Amino acid sequence: MIKLNTSEGNIQISLYEDKAPITCKNFINYIEEGFYNGTIFHRVIPNFMIQGGGFEPEMIQKSTNGTIKNEANNGIKNTIGTLAMARRPDPDSATSQFFINTADNSFLDFKNTTPDGWGYCVFAKVTAGMDIVNKIEAIPTTRSGMHQDVPQKDIIISSLEIA
Repeated sequence: MIKLNTSEGNIQISLYEDKAPITCKNFINYIEEGFYNGTIFHRVIPNFMIQGGGFEPEMIQKSTNGTIKNEANNGIKNTIGTLAMARRPDPDSATSQFFINTADNSFLDFKNTTPDGWGYCVFAKVTAGMDIVNKIEAIPTTRSGMHQDVPQKDIIISSLEIA
């Protein structure tokens, strides 16, 4: 179990270590390094997802460790309350950023091994605190430089703890 402590309240997460071992190990490494402490949820899109794990307040991007292999072909779907890794167009480009699905996003699921079909790896699920996720999802957003969908107020991830 993981406890995600935010300025809006706490969220409890259960990892799918058997289905996404590389991704879970990566996530745990970042937690143990204290990497997420003081980062923000920097992208919030209602009826889609809330994303964090890569920026500090003022939209200052953090340096990350290397990329990891995409495990989206693990059979777990991007449904409400699941956590998945954010990535660039390259399927194997995820580092630290993750998102919590606030809708059933089947278009993000693994379809095939082509660059367009890989999808986004689900590696965990919210087990308590969806009310906090929904509260974050409802915060008004704005534009910040080249970034869209940035919450108007900082939503701080104070810490992630392995319980």
